[in-house]
Amino acid sequence: MQYRKLQIKEINNELFKKFERNQKVTQCLRKINDEWMVKDVSFIDQWSEDDYKELIEFLKKTLKKDGVIYGAFEENSLKGFVSVENGFIDEEQTYFDLSNIYVSEDMRGHGIGEKLFHMAAQWAKIHNAKKLYISAHSAVESQAFYKAMGCIEALKYNQQHVEKEPCDCQLEYVL
Repeated sequence: MQYRKLQIKEINNELFKKFERNQKVTQCLRKINDEWMVKDVSFIDQWSEDDYKELIEFLKKTLKKDGVIYGAFEENSLKGFVSVENGFIDEEQTYFDLSNIYVSEDMRGHGIGEKLFHMAAQWAKIHNAKKLYISAHSAVESQAFYKAMGCIEALKYNQQHVEKEPCDCQLEYVL
């Protein structure tokens, strides 16, 4: 697996040609009366062409604003990526936003997400962030990954993230 920073000229449909964003979800975490509970929630999370188009525009903006995107490649095919926005998302100047982290379905369970996560954390730390903020998918498997990385529930929720994805778990990672 080759890991490297992505450049804006690479962010296009071709980059995602062999990337499989498919997640079969059967259980999710939900906060009920201030307590996290596992609930049976079944759906398949798969990106459409419009989702890819939106992602591509978002990632281009990330790079235009001096954020970073790291990719994991196998035989020149993208198999995982992570993005971090440059700049604080809170008044206390604590959090940088880990805006995306995904591993292609065919490559999950091989340590790619862990490597990308640590690369993102190192970049944020070098840029003076104290914590990463993650608005994370509530699927039990996704939450197990973040817990294994050392993430905890965010001490201060970012309202924009909560409004955009009300079912996400709002997490932080101390750098």
